[in-house]
Amino acid sequence: MLSEKLERILPLVQKPGRYTGGELNSVIKNKENVAIRYAFCFPDTYEIGMSHLGIKILCSVVNAREDAWCERVFAPWVDMEEKMRENGVLLYALESGDPIKDFDIIGFTLQYEMSYSNVLNMLDLAGLPVRSKDRKDLAPLVIAGGPCVCNAEPMANFFDIMLLGEGEEVTNDLIDLLKIHKARGSTKQEFLLEAAKIKGVYVPSLYEIEYNEDNTVKAINPMGTAPQRVEKRIVSDLDRVHFPDKFIVPGVEIVHDRAVAEIFRGCIRGCRFCQAGYIYRPIREKQADTVNRDCKALCESTGYDEVSLCSLSTSDYTHLEELLNKLLDWTVEDKVNIALPSLRADNFSKELSQRLASVRRSGLTFAPEAGTQRMRDVINKNITEEEILSAARKAFDAGWTSVKLYFMLGLPTETDEDIVAIAQLAQKVVDEFYRNPNKPKGKGVNVSISVAPFVPKPFTPFQWEGQNTKEELLRKQQLIISSLTSRKISLTRHNTDMSFLEGVFARGDRRLGDVIETAWKKGCKLDGWDECFRLDDWMQSFSDCGIDPEFYARRERSLDEVLPWDHLDYGVSKAHFIREYNKAHNNETTPHCREKCAGCGANKLNGGKCDALRESASCQKGQG
Repeated sequence: MLSEKLERILPLVQKPGRYTGGELNSVIKNKENVAIRYAFCFPDTYEIGMSHLGIKILCSVVNAREDAWCERVFAPWVDMEEKMRENGVLLYALESGDPIKDFDIIGFTLQYEMSYSNVLNMLDLAGLPVRSKDRKDLAPLVIAGGPCVCNAEPMANFFDIMLLGEGEEVTNDLIDLLKIHKARGSTKQEFLLEAAKIKGVYVPSLYEIEYNEDNTVKAINPMGTAPQRVEKRIVSDLDRVHFPDKFIVPGVEIVHDRAVAEIFRGCIRGCRFCQAGYIYRPIREKQADTVNRDCKALCESTGYDEVSLCSLSTSDYTHLEELLNKLLDWTVEDKVNIALPSLRADNFSKELSQRLASVRRSGLTFAPEAGTQRMRDVINKNITEEEILSAARKAFDAGWTSVKLYFMLGLPTETDEDIVAIAQLAQKVVDEFYRNPNKPKGKGVNVSISVAPFVPKPFTPFQWEGQNTKEELLRKQQLIISSLTSRKISLTRHNTDMSFLEGVFARGDRRLGDVIETAWKKGCKLDGWDECFRLDDWMQSFSDCGIDPEFYARRERSLDEVLPWDHLDYGVSKAHFIREYNKAHNNETTPHCREKCAGCGANKLNGGKCDALRESASCQKGQG
């Protein structure tokens, strides 16, 4: 129910549909009949948050319980926030319209470092202190999950609990425990001590950080009964885990407005820059029947005419041909498009291109990441130029006229030759189109290349590397531009200042919490949006706190340095990352997991099992 104040201000803001709720398939419960109320907060706008699969899954997990109700909360845009503050409207949940400060759990998903200031802004809009130590009561409990939690430290002072890994099971464990302690009348500290015993639960306040004189981390010390290392939580059987049969259908256009079905978790490839490829290990696949059932149920319950198969590398799914056969049995007749957003150029077959051509076509996207073979070997991309061009030929043969290629700038050991080769590779793709005798008559080709600055991330072999300076990245961007020779190629560049800050917070320590709070007080928020990003205020905040951001972004770490996330265990051993780091600097590749197990160690999280190999007994134990 919308309050009278809210009804008055909604006509005064852009896109009021962001703030009203009431969408198809929204879950409404009687709050008097539930023991736990959960506000799931996405620290960005409605259009971004409603495109995210995680919020759909976890809200559905909680709402499947009779004793709990999960509602959605998004960051308001600037105009809406202004009206809320002017009129004393606290941040509220979309389903009930109730202020979230009255909920039992307020959960944030941390998907992107540039959303950190939004978390503080949303807590303040809710009428709550932003720091955990200043929130004395057991409820609301403020928690976080998502990929950025793999280095929890920059945001550690703001959360009571941070959940490592996958949330479906640990969320239920946490709700069960909170129900018990709420009924007992326990203190917040009593609850946190018990919660820290749950696998996957990290309680930052139970750890003290020591620093060396050179500002590196000296030690991470658990207090009391807190574990020395917190191991991430995973779901072992994806065919049995809860997956929603309905999605809430948004009232306004969102970024990815379609049904999404997950096909597997993890990645076999081991690209050395890719955090997701490591932190979502071990590999676990869903059966084709399960995915097909999920897709059909979602399209029937939402009316969507497009379904996207979600994974880190869709064409590595071992049941893909079987799944496409099952999907095409009904999607062609129902005029439902199938989108495969994460395709590998080295296994994009003629058969796959023809199958996809039988339904409405969307553009094809490949990620060579680097222009030369040497550079692709450094990052362990394990694809050749011929495989990239072959994939383009097959796509053009099947009638596609649009291809997008993703690249990175500033990778370790990169040279100008590697940069110029990006433009040259894009031109070769254009040439493949015009060389193709089956190209559509009267149509041209569009090859879009996107170049993003490389940001070293925790839990990757490149976690010890330094980041390029802004000046160097801008020079490399200009080098690509000057190397382009065709109007058939369009170039998209990422904001280098945002990438710099992303790099600072990706590998930062707990002291950065002061910087984040200082910048938020200066007005920083919605930092992932160009029109809101204020680098000068961020740099002044670093200065005010006596912290040099270059220390976190540009500095190369030694392999024996204590890293701020060393007490968090995502399965892959540090010894494996060191081996891969050394191989990168020798231009050596590592075969993907289905060719040969590299002994990363992540299978320990799943009883020694990893779906990368057919027989779990063939999978090595982590070496170190």
